[in-house]
Amino acid sequence: DSYPIHLNERILDEIYFPPFLAAIQRGGSRSIMTAYNSVDGSPASANDWLLNKKLKDDWHFKGFVISDASAVGGANVLHYTAKDYPDAGKKSITNGLDVIFQTAYDHYTLFIPPFLNGEIAPSRIDDAVSRVLTAKFELGLFEHPYVSESLATEWAHNSQHKSLAREAAVKSMVLLKNENNQLPLSKDIHSIAIIGEDAREARLGGYSGTGNGLVSILQGIQEKLGKKVTISFVKGPGREEKLWQVIPVDNLHTIMDGHSVKGLAAAYFTDLDMKDAPVMKRVDPVIDFNWTLYAPHPKLSSDQYAVRWEGQMEAPATGDYSVGVDGNDGYQLFINGKRVIDQWEKQSYHTRLIPVHFEKGKSYDIKLLFYETAGNAHIRLIWNYGLPDDAEKNIQAAVKAAGTADAVLVVAGIREGEFQDRASLDLPGKQEELIQRLAATGKPVTVILVGGSAITMHNWIDKAAAILDVWYPGEEGGHAIADVLFGEANPSGKLPITFPQSAAQLPLVYDHKPTGRGDDYNNLSGLPLFPFGFGLSYTHFTYSGIHLDKPVIRIGESASVSCKITNDGKRDGEEVVQLYIRDEL
Repeated sequence: DSYPIHLNERILDEIYFPPFLAAIQRGGSRSIMTAYNSVDGSPASANDWLLNKKLKDDWHFKGFVISDASAVGGANVLHYTAKDYPDAGKKSITNGLDVIFQTAYDHYTLFIPPFLNGEIAPSRIDDAVSRVLTAKFELGLFEHPYVSESLATEWAHNSQHKSLAREAAVKSMVLLKNENNQLPLSKDIHSIAIIGEDAREARLGGYSGTGNGLVSILQGIQEKLGKKVTISFVKGPGREEKLWQVIPVDNLHTIMDGHSVKGLAAAYFTDLDMKDAPVMKRVDPVIDFNWTLYAPHPKLSSDQYAVRWEGQMEAPATGDYSVGVDGNDGYQLFINGKRVIDQWEKQSYHTRLIPVHFEKGKSYDIKLLFYETAGNAHIRLIWNYGLPDDAEKNIQAAVKAAGTADAVLVVAGIREGEFQDRASLDLPGKQEELIQRLAATGKPVTVILVGGSAITMHNWIDKAAAILDVWYPGEEGGHAIADVLFGEANPSGKLPITFPQSAAQLPLVYDHKPTGRGDDYNNLSGLPLFPFGFGLSYTHFTYSGIHLDKPVIRIGESASVSCKITNDGKRDGEEVVQLYIRDEL
């Protein structure tokens, strides 16, 4: 989310700026949010060329520019282009930012000095304030600062919203494969097996709120088919293969001031060998930390620190456990004074588990040492107790359900979002194995994909009879998906991104320079699995009579393109017309 950007102005103008320029000059956008990235060495939130010269001077942008959350402070904790928060604030406002967006109200105190001591020109402060006030006046917030509660209540539950959500979900779905016209399914089938936790969860995706009357895929199909069709639901192995979990607070305790308290006693050091006095002591309820943007404590830097956790651990039941540490090196784990895990050398990221026999009611001394030199700390104290159902058992249950069903639907999902980038584009967990083993039953398998980005399919695409990408289909997604599956709606969506065959092909876009094809692999084509704009239908459309009203389009000119589209299939349908052009000069 904050990788540095090194691009020349021509590439920005040709490829990346046009959508923003159109949104401002043609769409009337009145606010812009800066990214976390640095651009040619300066943070986007403090970049004079980007915000002042390009956005405000060249594009004549009259609205206000706001930073992403905590991005201004990122100048000193991410990019190291400012010495402290006041310096970061001064550079941001001076270089074109109008609003500093933080995550807590009292954060404003971090940036105050340059606003009061003249380091920021008063004219620049006046300009920033006027841009914000202008937007508020244009929105009518001074005349009507509050919404009507009655209108808000009325529209929040208006039935038109539900029908619109259903229509939007239908139009967004992309049919990627439909071998032998597997879809649509007949509503006259006797039984159907629906497999996958995403069929029941009705996930909305990141930043979507809770929704209003969520309809899951399972619910939508049940309501569509009624009781005349036997529907078997099996949750399957899930999106994640869970081999461990963080040891909970109820199983950790330490003695503080003569009293037993839950958690482990923690000591934080500025020296890596932990010989000096700690700069901070506290009790940490659980050991599950990701210190990436900030240090564990203001007295510590974001790197070059160490932590020691000590206390006792109790098992909830007598038995054989796997206990260990998940995180980036280096760390050491001691149980009853014996070092049982030694991953002390800084090398990579490891999950280390060792077998331990615990007796219920007995306390075991535990000590965990950890140090960080690179400012990207991840550390968890883990065990294998209390895990959810075994993945293999759930796959076997799915295979059994498929064996007696007329149709098999696998709802497979991914997890991604801000600060949740994926290192692999494959389906996570054992979902790919699930698809393969269901296909081995001989029953035609339809895969429904839930998620917001591309998925590679080389391990299972040939096993699936049909593949429908529904993205995050919204609160009415269950009804919309049932409409498409059973032919009451015809999918017309087209891919807004390119699906690669392998992550090794990335970046993979249709709009590239002539030599940007990636055809020089010795074991893979440069062509994608599914190109941008791909999408099947239950019917077939024929294009004819394509006509361009002028053979040459000069700078500043426009041209009209027309064609005839015929639905020569057996079903009603909608077609998304796509026009691709290139400069032949």
